[in-house]
Order: sequence, then structure tokens, then C-alpha cells
Amino acid sequence: MTRVRRALTALLVVGWLAHGGLALAQGTDKFTTRLAWVPTAGTDRVSGKGTAAATLSGRVLTVTGSFEGLGGTATVARLHEGIAKGARGKAIGDLTITKAVSGSISGSVTLTQEQIDALHQGRLYIQVHGDKGLAPDGANLWGWLLR
Repeated sequence: MTRVRRALTALLVVGWLAHGGLALAQGTDKFTTRLAWVPTAGTDRVSGKGTAAATLSGRVLTVTGSFEGLGGTATVARLHEGIAKGARGKAIGDLTITKAVSGSISGSVTLTQEQIDALHQGRLYIQVHGDKGLAPDGANLWGWLLR
């Protein structure tokens, strides 16, 4: 009877892991950022501030945040992977943003293992773009996600 119980327990665990239990077993990691302008040429056109929090559960990074005081309407928000901590890089996911000078940011992005490693290294960041941001892409606010 003991062998049967062990076999049933093993099957239950395998089934649980196959249906999302792995994400629960791994726990969640939490990250935060302060969204601010980066001192570059043209800062007379950049204003505003904000905050965001992100939770990594399994491979899914969920972002929520807010911003205020932009010099013009927000147009897009994206999650980026920098080439180093504090350095800019390519966009890896779009986020939802309120199309106004103040509002909210939200969204979820499924990350690759390399992007999860970059997140733990402090290389993922949120960038907010607006119609009065800096050329060439209307960038306004940046914030690197850190623990």
C-alpha cells in the first residue's frame, strides 16, 4: 500500500506542476522604480515623474504604475532591456498607458530566461514617451526596475 501512495503522490505533484504549480513553487519577485527624466540635451521639453512596481511570477512580469506632470500627452510606454545597468536598449514589450499628462501604466510581458536574468541584473526598465518628449522617439521618463 505504501508504494501505491507514493506513486499517487508523485502523479499528483507532476500534475500540479504541469498546471501552473511551478510558478507558485518558484514564488514571486518584486521590483520597483522611480520614473524620471534623464538629463540629456533638450531637457527644457521634458518634465514629469512617476513610480512603478513589477512582480515576476514564473516568467510573467506584471507592471503597474502612475505618472504625472508631463509636458505633453503620453503616447506609449514600453518595457526595455538595457545593454547594461542604467544603459538604454531595445524594447521588449508594450505597456498600456493613459493618453494624458497624468495617468497610469499597466501591463504584463512574458519574459525569456535571458530577460529574467537581465531583470535580476537591473537591466530592464520602463520608458514613457510623449508628444513633447525628446527626439527621435518622444522619450520622456525612464526608470530601471530594481529590487
